[in-house]
Amino acid sequence: MLQRLATDLGPWSWWIVGFILLAAELVAPGVFLIWIGLAALVIGVFSLFLWEAAYWAWQLQLVLFAMLSVAFALLGRKYFGRNRDATDEPFLNQREASLVGRTATLQEPIVEGRGRIRLDDTWWPVNGEDLPAGTRVRIASARGRTLTIEPIDR
Repeated sequence: MLQRLATDLGPWSWWIVGFILLAAELVAPGVFLIWIGLAALVIGVFSLFLWEAAYWAWQLQLVLFAMLSVAFALLGRKYFGRNRDATDEPFLNQREASLVGRTATLQEPIVEGRGRIRLDDTWWPVNGEDLPAGTRVRIASARGRTLTIEPIDR
């Protein structure tokens, strides 16, 4: 049935598939179907000119469609996949990373390399060398919710 439909529609079958995929992109979240739809439209353009050619068989069309779909998806991801906008809030939604470099005073001692520190209104688990309460420390790194600290009062 599909083969008969594709034969009856001729090169326009690729155009229909392409526009259906582009329309599906409007409904489906993400930006993926647009690349496959564009590949179908490109094959549709070639089909307009090559439909009667003996070598323009459905197998070649499908192979070229698959190759163009992958190529367009990779190119689209490369050029449009990253958010390149500079922001004045680089650590938004990365609270732990925004703490690196801050200094604080230990309110509890660090024992056996583990402890807790209070920053602003939150207690944070910390790793570092054993230190007594009252020591000034700097946050060296953050991994998950655990902060690694180093003393600065020495």
